[in-house]
Amino acid sequence: MTGDAQGRAAIFVDRDGTLCFDRHYLSDPDGLEFIPSVVDGLVTLTQLGLPIIIVTNQSGVGRGYFTEETLSRIHARLLSMLSENGIRITDIFHCPHVPGTGCGCRKPAPGMMLEAAQKHGIDLSKSFVIGDRMMDVEMAHAVGARGILVPEVGDQYKVADEIERSTEEPDFKADTFLEAALWLTDRMPKT
Repeated sequence: MTGDAQGRAAIFVDRDGTLCFDRHYLSDPDGLEFIPSVVDGLVTLTQLGLPIIIVTNQSGVGRGYFTEETLSRIHARLLSMLSENGIRITDIFHCPHVPGTGCGCRKPAPGMMLEAAQKHGIDLSKSFVIGDRMMDVEMAHAVGARGILVPEVGDQYKVADEIERSTEEPDFKADTFLEAALWLTDRMPKT
């Protein structure tokens, strides 16, 4: 199942390394810092009127580095920071599991997208995923969505290696989040 065939498109966005600098098991809301051009890109995407949904692997919960309560505080801070810039996020889905547990929600598995599609009436085949790793692209393709790759500054070589090893290709590879948002906007049906 890939969502409601009559549903609308949505934009799925990774958190760490895509929206915010990856702080490696971030456990303090004060450590959130937007990557340059993210706010401008999200403002651009907000103008499309589509749901914007954050999907994020958070194995720090499963590893015992921080609790679900701490993660909720981090996400509340993130939503507040975005709201201050006029950006509304429809929902946040996270996978708390460690790699290798076989869950269906840890990216690249599409569980978070499937849950969001059911909850919000989304047609995943019309949707987009923006992320900094090939697992984001692979998750998108698993449900027929388009995957946009925006490697975090400093991760270009690691991501280039991931692309080489992957059987998937990103639908678009952007240098900045704003570039990804503009590419996505150009591909939306004009009404």
